[in-house]
Amino acid sequence: MAFGSVTLNDGNKMPTIAFGSGSKWKGHDVTDYVVQAIETGFSHIDTAQAYQNQDSVGQAIRESALDRSDLFITTKWSFKQKSVHESVQESLTFLGLKQLDLYLIHFPGVLTNLEQDWREIEKVKEDGLTKSIGVSNWTLPLMQELLKFAKIKPAVNQIRFHPYNYAENKDLLEYTAKHGIVTEGYGSLSSITSFPGGPVDEPVQAAADRLGVTPTQVILSWVKSKGVVIVTTSSSAEHLKEYLAVGGLPPLTAEEIAAIDEAGAKGPPAAWRVRNPLITAARSSLLAAAGAAAIIMWGLYTWHCQ
Repeated sequence: MAFGSVTLNDGNKMPTIAFGSGSKWKGHDVTDYVVQAIETGFSHIDTAQAYQNQDSVGQAIRESALDRSDLFITTKWSFKQKSVHESVQESLTFLGLKQLDLYLIHFPGVLTNLEQDWREIEKVKEDGLTKSIGVSNWTLPLMQELLKFAKIKPAVNQIRFHPYNYAENKDLLEYTAKHGIVTEGYGSLSSITSFPGGPVDEPVQAAADRLGVTPTQVILSWVKSKGVVIVTTSSSAEHLKEYLAVGGLPPLTAEEIAAIDEAGAKGPPAAWRVRNPLITAARSSLLAAAGAAAIIMWGLYTWHCQ
C-alpha cells in the first residue's frame, strides 16, 4: 500500500510524505531534483521563502507531467522584513501558482506580534490564496498561546522530529493531536545521518533484519507509527524510491516501536554530547526553559509593537 493522505482540520487532504527543497538545497536550482521527485512518485512538495529556490520549484511544477490538482504545494513565510501579504504574493509568483495548498509561518522568530501576524495568515486563507494554513517549529507553550485567540486553527505544525527528540516533543504531539493539528516531521533520519553509533541503532537494525528492509526504512516506518507526516529529501532517485516503498511495508510491532522510543530517550551518542554540551542529562529542564523563553519572547514582540 502506497503512502496515502491525511484529512486536515479544515477538510483538505494532504499527502503523508513530502519532498523537501530545503536543507542542502537552499539557494540552489532544484528544478531537476523536484522533477525527479515528482516522476518517482512524490506529489507533495515542500519549500519556503528562506530556501531561495521557489522559482526553480515553480519551474519543476511546470515541467512535471502532473496536473496542478494532483500536486500539493507547501511554502512558508520566512522573512519578517516582508509582510505576510507581500510574501505570499511573491511566493505565488515564483511558483507560478494562483493558490497554495499549505502556507506556514516558518519559525517563531519571524513574528512581530503573534496575534496580528496570525490574523494576516488567516486572511491569506480567507482570500483564497492558500487552502490551508499552519506553523513550523512551534513549541507547546507557543501553540497553547496561539489557540487562545485563533479564529482558524493551524492545520499543521512542521517540526524537526527523530527518535532522539521524540521524548521532548511527546507532549506537543499529544496536544496538537487533541486539537486536530497534524504534525509534519523533517530531519527524521538524523539518527543515521547526524548521530550514527547511538543507542537507537540496535533496535532499528533488529527491526530491519526482521523485515528485510533498510534502517532508513525502519526510521521512516517509526515516524509513520507516530502519526507524523514525513518531509524528506535526496538527490538520488534510488533513495527516493526507498523512502516511498515504506508506504507498502508491514508496520513495526509495538515492541519495536517501544524499543526505538526507549533508545531515543537515552540521547544521541556520548561523543556527540561531549562536542555539543547543550545536550546533557538535563535535556528536559532545558526544554522547559526554552518553552518559557518562547512565551517571554512573544510578550516582548507584543510590547515592542504597542
